Amino acid sequence: MDHNTIKFSVPVDNSAEMKQILTEVYRSLTEKGYNPINQIVGYLLSEDPTYITNHNNARSLICKLDRDELLQELVRHYLFD
Repeated sequence: MDHNTIKFSVPVDNSAEMKQILTEVYRSLTEKGYNPINQIVGYLLSEDPTYITNHNNARSLICKLDRDELLQELVRHYLFD
């Protein structure tokens, strides 16, 4: 078993698109009466798209995002913004 740390990098910066999609998904979940933070976290942890409503095409939108890239962007914003 290799115990070396593996470098993980995401070369493309599409944070503006991620923010737009997350905002739209958040809005759609709110409109349907869900707790949007809980639902988005459920999706991120499980990668199960049924956590996201189909309302306003939100499920299709969030599935366009690479989950690893989205998590990386969220961590970056949490630490540095």
